[in-house]
Amino acid sequence: MTITVYGIPNCDTVKKARTWLAEHQHAFEFHDFKKQGLTRDTVADWLKHLSRDVLVNRKGTTWRALSDERKASITDDEAAIALMLENPSVIKRPVLVKDDQYAVGFSDAQYQQIFKG
Repeated sequence: MTITVYGIPNCDTVKKARTWLAEHQHAFEFHDFKKQGLTRDTVADWLKHLSRDVLVNRKGTTWRALSDERKASITDDEAAIALMLENPSVIKRPVLVKDDQYAVGFSDAQYQQIFKG
Protein backbone atom coordinates (compact mmCIF):
# COMPACT_ATOMS: atom_id res chain seq x y z
CA MET A 1 0.00 0.00 0.00
CA THR A 2 1.35 3.39 -1.03
CA ILE A 3 0.04 6.54 0.62
CA THR A 4 1.02 10.04 -0.44
CA VAL A 5 -0.26 13.22 1.15
CA TYR A 6 0.14 16.35 -0.98
CA GLY A 7 -0.05 19.75 0.64
CA ILE A 8 1.91 22.37 2.51
CA PRO A 9 3.19 21.72 6.04
CA ASN A 10 1.76 24.83 7.72
CA CYS A 11 -1.83 24.19 6.56
CA ASP A 12 -4.01 23.24 9.54
CA THR A 13 -6.01 20.68 7.55
CA VAL A 14 -2.82 19.05 6.27
CA LYS A 15 -1.49 18.92 9.85
CA LYS A 16 -4.69 17.17 11.00
CA ALA A 17 -4.45 14.61 8.19
CA ARG A 18 -0.78 13.89 8.89
CA THR A 19 -1.47 13.55 12.62
CA TRP A 20 -4.40 11.19 11.98
CA LEU A 21 -2.28 8.99 9.71
CA ALA A 22 0.57 8.87 12.24
CA GLU A 23 -1.75 8.10 15.15
CA HIS A 24 -3.31 5.23 13.17
CA GLN A 25 0.13 3.88 12.18
CA HIS A 26 -0.24 4.44 8.44
CA ALA A 27 3.15 5.02 6.83
CA PHE A 28 2.91 7.78 4.24
CA GLU A 29 5.01 10.05 2.12
CA PHE A 30 4.43 13.78 2.47
CA HIS A 31 4.86 15.84 -0.69
CA ASP A 32 5.21 19.56 0.01
CA PHE A 33 4.07 20.98 -3.30
CA LYS A 34 5.34 24.46 -2.51
CA LYS A 35 8.91 23.20 -2.02
CA GLN A 36 8.91 20.06 -4.17
CA GLY A 37 6.61 21.41 -6.86
CA LEU A 38 4.01 19.58 -8.90
CA THR A 39 4.18 18.10 -12.35
CA ARG A 40 1.56 18.43 -15.01
CA ASP A 41 1.24 14.62 -14.99
CA THR A 42 0.48 14.54 -11.26
CA VAL A 43 -2.27 17.17 -11.52
CA ALA A 44 -3.69 15.54 -14.68
CA ASP A 45 -3.80 12.21 -12.81
CA TRP A 46 -5.73 13.83 -9.95
CA LEU A 47 -8.23 15.17 -12.47
CA LYS A 48 -8.89 11.65 -13.76
CA HIS A 49 -10.25 10.80 -10.29
CA LEU A 50 -11.43 14.13 -8.87
CA SER A 51 -13.30 17.00 -10.48
CA ARG A 52 -11.66 20.38 -10.86
CA ASP A 53 -14.47 21.82 -8.76
CA VAL A 54 -13.21 19.68 -5.86
CA LEU A 55 -9.51 20.39 -6.43
CA VAL A 56 -9.69 24.14 -7.00
CA ASN A 57 -10.42 25.88 -3.69
CA ARG A 58 -12.77 28.68 -4.67
CA LYS A 59 -13.11 29.80 -1.05
CA GLY A 60 -9.42 30.46 -0.37
CA THR A 61 -7.52 33.72 -0.47
CA THR A 62 -5.48 32.67 -3.52
CA TRP A 63 -8.66 32.22 -5.58
CA ARG A 64 -10.17 35.45 -4.31
CA ALA A 65 -7.00 37.34 -5.28
CA LEU A 66 -7.29 36.23 -8.92
CA SER A 67 -8.74 38.64 -11.44
CA ASP A 68 -12.33 38.04 -12.52
CA GLU A 69 -11.03 37.28 -16.01
CA ARG A 70 -8.65 34.61 -14.67
CA LYS A 71 -11.42 33.04 -12.59
CA ALA A 72 -13.74 32.99 -15.59
CA SER A 73 -11.06 31.31 -17.72
CA ILE A 74 -11.15 28.10 -15.64
CA THR A 75 -13.68 26.36 -17.87
CA ASP A 76 -11.96 23.02 -18.53
CA ASP A 77 -9.36 20.67 -17.05
CA GLU A 78 -6.50 22.13 -19.10
CA ALA A 79 -7.16 25.61 -17.70
CA ALA A 80 -7.47 24.16 -14.19
CA ILE A 81 -4.13 22.33 -14.58
CA ALA A 82 -2.43 25.53 -15.72
CA LEU A 83 -3.87 27.43 -12.74
CA MET A 84 -2.87 24.76 -10.19
CA LEU A 85 0.68 24.58 -11.55
CA GLU A 86 0.98 28.37 -11.60
CA ASN A 87 -0.61 28.85 -8.14
CA PRO A 88 -0.38 25.64 -6.06
CA SER A 89 -1.99 27.49 -3.14
CA VAL A 90 -5.29 27.37 -5.03
CA ILE A 91 -5.42 23.57 -4.57
CA LYS A 92 -7.71 22.39 -1.79
CA ARG A 93 -5.59 20.52 0.73
CA PRO A 94 -4.58 17.90 1.44
CA VAL A 95 -4.78 15.67 -1.60
CA LEU A 96 -4.51 12.06 -0.42
CA VAL A 97 -3.56 9.30 -2.83
CA LYS A 98 -3.83 5.77 -1.45
CA ASP A 99 -3.20 3.22 -4.17
CA ASP A 100 -6.15 3.90 -6.52
CA GLN A 101 -8.16 6.06 -4.07
CA TYR A 102 -8.08 9.84 -4.20
CA ALA A 103 -9.47 12.23 -1.60
CA VAL A 104 -9.32 15.95 -0.91
CA GLY A 105 -9.58 17.65 2.45
CA PHE A 106 -9.70 15.89 5.78
CA SER A 107 -12.26 14.65 8.25
CA ASP A 108 -11.96 11.81 10.74
CA ALA A 109 -15.00 10.08 9.21
CA GLN A 110 -13.60 10.41 5.69
CA TYR A 111 -10.25 8.86 6.66
CA GLN A 112 -11.95 6.12 8.73
CA GLN A 113 -13.84 5.15 5.55
CA ILE A 114 -10.74 5.23 3.35
CA PHE A 115 -8.66 3.17 5.77
CA LYS A 116 -11.27 0.71 7.06
CA GLY A 117 -10.46 -2.96 7.03
